[in-house]
Amino acid sequence: MSKFYVSCGSKSLVVSAANAEIAAMRLIENAMSEHIWIYSDTGLDDQIRRDHIALEALLNLGTRVRVSERGTGRNDAYEVGVPELIQEWHQLMTGLSRLFANLDVS
Repeated sequence: MSKFYVSCGSKSLVVSAANAEIAAMRLIENAMSEHIWIYSDTGLDDQIRRDHIALEALLNLGTRVRVSERGTGRNDAYEVGVPELIQEWHQLMTGLSRLFANLDVS
């Protein structure tokens, strides 16, 4: 695993990850983790959850996540759009929510 310097807006992390895409997703996970409760609220539909996460990202993150193995603020950093990462994270959380909802915990 490589060490990556990940930043977006005022958020930044140094993480170990298999690649830059996973490192970028780790920043999204870190930033959105306090909003994970919406995936266990059965009174909310998928569009409301998606809108909530998108709004939180808009308020708290920049538009691009920058990832570098050489340090923060590098011109040669890999960049990925926050909307794409938010959509991927939302799909993952939705899938996990459905999986746990279908488990028999008796």
